[in-house]
Amino acid sequence: MARTLYELCGKDPARLFSPYCWRSRMALAHKGLSFETHHWRFTETDKIAFAKSEKVPVLVDGENVVADSWAIAQYLDAAYPDAPSLLHGRPESYHFITSWNDAIVLGGLVRLIVSDIPKILNDEAKPYFIASRTARFGMPLEEVTAGREGRLPAFRQSLQPLQRTLAAQAFLGGGQPDYADYIVFGSFMWARGVCPLPMLEPGDAVYDWMERMLDLYDGMGRRTPAA
Repeated sequence: MARTLYELCGKDPARLFSPYCWRSRMALAHKGLSFETHHWRFTETDKIAFAKSEKVPVLVDGENVVADSWAIAQYLDAAYPDAPSLLHGRPESYHFITSWNDAIVLGGLVRLIVSDIPKILNDEAKPYFIASRTARFGMPLEEVTAGREGRLPAFRQSLQPLQRTLAAQAFLGGGQPDYADYIVFGSFMWARGVCPLPMLEPGDAVYDWMERMLDLYDGMGRRTPAA
């Protein structure tokens, strides 16, 4: 049985934009494991019911079914110990970067890009997304992102811990990327896939890191359609 990753896509199946799916996509490439993509869209919960999950990513590896990006990373290191490791040291040491990324990077980006996402969705997914996110924010999505150009400098300033780290080393993993890099990279791939606004400033350490990340694994990130 082929190894398959169920991934969120837009109306265009090539538009892969889930930050969590990108974590797993990069993790598989890091381990040197080939896989097929099974395209999944919002509201298609029946397609992943077999995994007892309502969200992607879901990895099917032979008889093994693994849902959730963190569980997939742990599974890959356990199942393929001879391939390059994703998690160095204790897995718990990645909890901080995950929490920081989700609160600061994802939390900042969503308020800059959420109104762009409906434009790339198919007709079935669009009403669900607009209704659910409007309820989450308590306002129309256009109001969430209003004045975003003026808020970009504050978002970039919030990345200072990332900037300082990447000014001193090529990757969050040190000389080579590891799962910490894929956690943060997934967030920026989310923005890159849906929003034309440049989130990073050329010449910045995070911008340069993003360029290196886009070129990894034969340019897997760079080849994916961007807004």
